[in-house]
Amino acid sequence: MLVGLDVLRRGRNSTARRRLQDANVGLLTHQAAVDGEGLQTILALKNLNITPSIIFSPEHGLDGLAQAEEAVTKDEADVGSIPLISLYGSTKESLTPTPSNLEGLDVLVIDLVDVGSRYYTYVWTALLAARAAARAGIHTMVLDRPNPIGGDPVQLEGRPQDAELLSFVGLESIPIRHCMTLGEILVSLFNQEEESLGRDGALSVVPTEGWERHGLANAFGRPFVPPSPNMPTAETALLYPGGCLLEGTNLSEGRGTTTPFSLVGAPFIDGGKLAQALGTIPGLWLRPTRFQPTFDKHAGKVCGGLMLHVHNERTFRPVAAYLSIINEARRQAPDDFELLSRVYEFEDKHPAFDLLSGTPKARELLQAGADSQELIDLLCPVDEEWTIRVESAEDLLQESRA
Repeated sequence: MLVGLDVLRRGRNSTARRRLQDANVGLLTHQAAVDGEGLQTILALKNLNITPSIIFSPEHGLDGLAQAEEAVTKDEADVGSIPLISLYGSTKESLTPTPSNLEGLDVLVIDLVDVGSRYYTYVWTALLAARAAARAGIHTMVLDRPNPIGGDPVQLEGRPQDAELLSFVGLESIPIRHCMTLGEILVSLFNQEEESLGRDGALSVVPTEGWERHGLANAFGRPFVPPSPNMPTAETALLYPGGCLLEGTNLSEGRGTTTPFSLVGAPFIDGGKLAQALGTIPGLWLRPTRFQPTFDKHAGKVCGGLMLHVHNERTFRPVAAYLSIINEARRQAPDDFELLSRVYEFEDKHPAFDLLSGTPKARELLQAGADSQELIDLLCPVDEEWTIRVESAEDLLQESRA
């Protein structure tokens, strides 16, 4: 299986490669974006005689050192004399390249590792950058990568969010588990905006080769490189579409431990009772445990809870699983369980749980003591039109080849 960077490297006489060698190039990337030999994009491009004149980094910084929601006002990664601009500062405005950042560029190259969930911010950084480039008359070329949690539309889960709840954990309305690559999302959105695609248009893509859509990261034949500090394994990525919902609650998602998003709990939770109340969840083992986060929620306190182990990737539905876990935790400790109201990803008008779930109705059902199945029925089903959207995005990707 070859990612877009591999395809570019292999295509000695390809149009895309010749174009970049003759252009003034900007690059949006991070440390997890590597080729089939483990070489990061910046170095891989330099080996092709393509040296970016400016580099942009997403959330967590180029080296992936910053924690979630931690502003990187000045990225300190070592890129020699090349200007390095963080696209995750302390304001919403910092999320988009400025016209002066893009001045003089011919092509903006994007190579980022996504994990297949609407909340993960890299695809939205890519979208904002590509839109800014289009406004400036600069072509964007995406070096695409496979979706590590699969591209089979059968796995779609989590209704698209309401229009008033668009945010940096979902700038456009798409399912939580979207089953698309970063390149497919961008070409789909640019096509809807009637932007021209392909080598002469606003956006083109160097697609992956040899990726089978039903294949998850463990079938790629290459190591999983953690794209952010709390995304250490491919199983973490599979849990994340459900596990990130915990960020809207006072339940720990395991940040501050070595197994983030595999853990859920709090000092007021009894893991054994929680597991018993939940019973069997398809594709998942629930193991009662205790853990002690070193930072983030409940830092330094012993938490009771569960460790989640996926034993069947095909039957496991992460959003449904975590909705059940959250609801049963609330039932167990109604006086201690809370939905958080702090500023979340630059938004202060809506609770984090609303932004993540995509509708205030989920929070209202949770607070009203609804049955878990009611929450699942509300949030998890995805309209058939999204199966068509995923399939058409794959076709669009081929039409937009660089």
